[in-house]
Amino acid sequence: MIDCLFCKIVRGEIPATKVAENEVCLAFRDIGPKAPVHVLVIPKSHYGSMDDVPTAEVIGAMGLMAQQVARQEGIAETGYRCVINTGADGGQTVGHVHLHVLGGRALGWPPG
Repeated sequence: MIDCLFCKIVRGEIPATKVAENEVCLAFRDIGPKAPVHVLVIPKSHYGSMDDVPTAEVIGAMGLMAQQVARQEGIAETGYRCVINTGADGGQTVGHVHLHVLGGRALGWPPG
């Protein structure tokens, strides 16, 4: 998608602090972090939301990258949260499916 913020990051048109990358996914730091570690994992292909993802492999690749990020950032042992917001009522603010990896401190419930 031409005007998608995250697609522009994938294409290198908008700078981002990359944390991990492979053929399917890209992980980069959130510009408005909600925790000491706040990394977004996105598929390189455009899918507007979780409802648009065509295969389990895409979500699986995002989950595996989230594990990699947690280990790399040193939060795997103490714990971390993975969140995918879907649609306006679900809190999705960018129209490209993305997984938040949050950690680096105790995260309360409910999230916020």
